[in-house]
Amino acid sequence: MFGPRHVKREGLETIYRAAGMLKAQVIKGRLEASGIPVLLDYEPIGQVFALTVDGLGEVRVLVPIEMAEAARELIAVDADDAIASEDDDELE
Repeated sequence: MFGPRHVKREGLETIYRAAGMLKAQVIKGRLEASGIPVLLDYEPIGQVFALTVDGLGEVRVLVPIEMAEAARELIAVDADDAIASEDDDELE
């Protein structure tokens, strides 16, 4: 009916799958601020109706293959910082 959900993007690699556009936009902003170009790939119908079932709300974060490892490292550092920040908040 709608065709294949995951289209192969030549020269790009999926480095993250976000459960919604907000998280994907935050990751995109962080990567672009570090000089890594980003493409967000998603099903438009999921965004129109705010669906998060059966992968419709999933947003795939794609970067050039040669920058994929650096992008994953940046995301991992951000995740570690967020966890550390939450731990600090709990101690107060």
